Formats: sequence, structure tokens, C-alpha cells
Amino acid sequence: MKEIKVGFIGFGNMAQAMAEGMIRGGALEPDRIYACAGNQDKLRDNAGRYGIHGCETVRETVEKSDVVIVAVKPYLVEEVLSPVRDILKGKVLISVAVNLTFEKYEEFLLPGTHHLSTLPNTPVAVGEGIILCEERHSLTEEEFGTVRELFSSMGMVEVVDKEHLGIAGTISGCGPAFAAMFIEALSDGAVLHGLSRELSYKLASQMVAGTGKMQLATGRHPGVMKDGVCSPGGTTIAGVCAMERKGFRGAVIEGVDAVMKR
Repeated sequence: MKEIKVGFIGFGNMAQAMAEGMIRGGALEPDRIYACAGNQDKLRDNAGRYGIHGCETVRETVEKSDVVIVAVKPYLVEEVLSPVRDILKGKVLISVAVNLTFEKYEEFLLPGTHHLSTLPNTPVAVGEGIILCEERHSLTEEEFGTVRELFSSMGMVEVVDKEHLGIAGTISGCGPAFAAMFIEALSDGAVLHGLSRELSYKLASQMVAGTGKMQLATGRHPGVMKDGVCSPGGTTIAGVCAMERKGFRGAVIEGVDAVMKR
């Protein structure tokens, strides 16, 4: 796998997070990654930061890559890919554009193009991300295996049917913002009682990371994990009750529902 070359069409926040994750996870050396973007000055700076190749055009990026990751805004995808449809047929095309599933790409790509729609989240940058892959795709078994191995260097890879991509993407893609809000709020509470901001963030972040890993490792119901910390008449249950009176869980559910209704 380390012999493949990956090209990014668009090198914004998500593409940079993926590039960083691949490099950090040891999947690829920086000199096997290529990228192009509309703003050449910004591309030059960002490419230099990661040690990857900056390309001047989409065609150059595609020609030099085995796996092409399109990471532009959804409304720009067809406009950007249509001029290079002829050379995409010999590549593996990976989409990270929200709401663009298999059928949409079939409408404008040439017949026989091998493509897969995915939804990664920003923690891929540190190897703790989630990459959702649409169940329906046109990759060969060997190609999909290579992509899965590449993406596994950045975190968890899950195959999801089209019907549930939206809600799965909300949890994994919007969830980091919700989790960051919780970390910030928990830290604010600690700062209120005299703990330094730096240590508050460190403790809150590690607590969230550790709790998540504990649930994944054990498969325990979150309620059981919560109960395990809440002694009768104790301090933790007092905090849980105070947050519930303010609608903590209801607010989280409403947040997910609001995303799905957009």
C-alpha cells in the first residue's frame, strides 16, 4: 500500500486532516501525496507544512495519483471532475463531499469509473477518526481492500447503507463540535472553581477520549457506565441530576434532530 500515490482535489480542512492522518499513521510518506486547490498561495503554504507536492491543476493531480480524493464543496464536484473524466477511468476516485452518493456520481462520470463515496470526520488527523463508506460502490474487491487499509491508518472505517449515511454522518461528522462544546463547558466549570484553563482542557479532553475508548473496548451500555460512577447519594449523581434538570440529554437529541432537518 505504501507504493500508491494519493491526490487531493481541494486541500481545505478535511483534506489536510486526512493527509496529516495518513502521514502520522505511517500509511504514506509525504512525497507520495499530491494536492491542488484554487488558491495557489495558500496551497503552497499548506503543502509545504505537510511536505507534500502542490500541483497547479486538477489534471496534473489526477495524472500523478493512483487514488484521487475529491474534497471540494459538493456544488463544485461535477464542475471540477467533468474536464478530467477521461483520465479518472484508470484511477480509484474517493469522494468526501457531503450528500453526494453513488447514484449522483454515476450521472456525470464515464461508465466504468471506479468510485466510492465516504464521510470522514476531523479526528482522522490524529488517527482517531471515523470514515464512513457508502455500501454501494464500483471499486474492485482489491481496490476496496487497499482503500480500507489506507483509511484504517486514520481511525475506524465503517460501511453504511445509503439510507443511514445521513444520520451516521451527523453523529460522526457533527459530533466533534458537540463534544468540543462539552469539553469547553466542563472546563469552564473547573476554571470557575480555580483550576487553570490549560489543565482543565487537558483533563476534560482525556476524560472524553478515555470514556469513548472504554465503551468501544467493553461494549457496555453508556447508562451502565454512568451508573458505575454514580454512588447512591454521592457527588456524581448530584451533578447528573443538575444537568438533567437543565435538559442536558434532551438538548443533545434536539441538536441531532436539527441537523437532520436541514
